[in-house]
Amino acid sequence: MKELDGLDKDKELKIEIQALYNDHKGNYGYRRVSLELRNRGFTVNHKKVQRLMKVLGLSTRIRRKRKYSSYKEEIGKKADNLIQRQFEASRPMEKCYTDVTEFAIPNSTQKLYLSPVLDGFNSEIIAYNLSTSPNLEQVKTMLEQAFTEKHYENTSLHSDQGW
Repeated sequence: MKELDGLDKDKELKIEIQALYNDHKGNYGYRRVSLELRNRGFTVNHKKVQRLMKVLGLSTRIRRKRKYSSYKEEIGKKADNLIQRQFEASRPMEKCYTDVTEFAIPNSTQKLYLSPVLDGFNSEIIAYNLSTSPNLEQVKTMLEQAFTEKHYENTSLHSDQGW
């Protein structure tokens, strides 16, 4: 009956929801909109916000996260696992560890790849390389920076072999 009278008791709330949705370019769903409304002094249940967003036709874009995969089939020979999960080292440069980590840049489609070498004795980062693509050149450059001297012949370098 109230709707027939032309009075919309949620008009102010709908305007605020629409403004929040537009301010955040459709990235806020009903949960974040509800929190933001509470921060702005509104007392409103999340279910009501969800219902009003549905009435207004506001749906959040679903951002799918793609996991980085470095699998390159059967290339080369897989090295034996000499470390056997015994990561602590008794002296510097006895055991070193490396991996390539992917970082997504916010508000961009570009990604960066970090390749560090870590000393197992004191967890010190010996060398690192940052690149826009995970490739052999990045890893080679990082290893050349880390192991510049010949006295590292007894050093074990451990990797998940997934660069």
